[in-house]
Amino acid sequence: MRALAARPHAIVKCIAPRRGTSESVAAMTCVHANIMLLAIAAIWGLAFVYQKTAMDHIGPFLFLAARAMIAAVTLLPLALRESFALPTKPTSGFWAISLCGGLSFFIDRILQQIGLVTATVTNTGFLTGLYVVITPLMMWLILRRQPRFYVWPAVALAFVGTWFLGGGTLSGFSTGDWLVAISAIFWSAHMLIIEHSARHARPIGFTTVQFAIVAVLSTIGAFAFETVLLAALTDAAFEIAYVGILSSALTFTLLAVAMKYTPAVEATILISTETVFAALCAVILLGEWLPAIGWAGAGLMFAASLIVQIAPVVIDRHRKTDTNTNNQQ
Repeated sequence: MRALAARPHAIVKCIAPRRGTSESVAAMTCVHANIMLLAIAAIWGLAFVYQKTAMDHIGPFLFLAARAMIAAVTLLPLALRESFALPTKPTSGFWAISLCGGLSFFIDRILQQIGLVTATVTNTGFLTGLYVVITPLMMWLILRRQPRFYVWPAVALAFVGTWFLGGGTLSGFSTGDWLVAISAIFWSAHMLIIEHSARHARPIGFTTVQFAIVAVLSTIGAFAFETVLLAALTDAAFEIAYVGILSSALTFTLLAVAMKYTPAVEATILISTETVFAALCAVILLGEWLPAIGWAGAGLMFAASLIVQIAPVVIDRHRKTDTNTNNQQ
């Protein structure tokens, strides 16, 4: 999910110049936004490496508790600013949906983190990306929203890609790989909860509450199942700070800014390179390398992800063009 980001087509035709603004200025704004999105994908991809290396010093629960606590504290000022700017106080519905989001977020993150103890960074990156294909299927099963036609070939590609990633047999996956794959289901559920939370118009507050819930639950888990040592936290301090500040709080802010200038198609391609960056970082920093069949599977999974994310935008654009053409006639 990375190599596409360097291609020129991803930074063209971003936004029409505003009135009184030259095309060159608008183009520069677009380029800056795309570079920002690419940086976000790179930060997220590298985060998989640090999530993996942190396990040499610290347990999954304690690591998750520390990163979530840092993210919550970092986002808290922004959440308070958002809340003060709104005319009403948070409703009980907001707290309920935030609780649900926090629980699904916690289950997803802890399964992924435990999985990383034995799973490779490369497999973790691509298996995590399965949520893109799982989400529309979950919407069909839970919300009874019929998947659009392009979802089914994407599902087929994702299944074949997963099979190839395991070396041509599902038994080739480790226990950690399976935990990561299961975590994608809970991340898909989290996507549905996020969609439902949009009506409360408190995205930063929603995210902050979720990180706080994850921090509390992970802390309980750390004291219940792990040995909590200050020395372990110190040894993993860099990884915790990177994932908690850069990969969580900072990227959330950058994403909100960049999405104002980059259309959905280009943004999707750039953000989707997260898993490719994870694979590249794993090769360079950890020496991980997939066999040829594994890389083929990764490519199929990446293609499935792009189909699900880009197809609806392209179809909607085509329909709008046809509508405008018919109206002009």
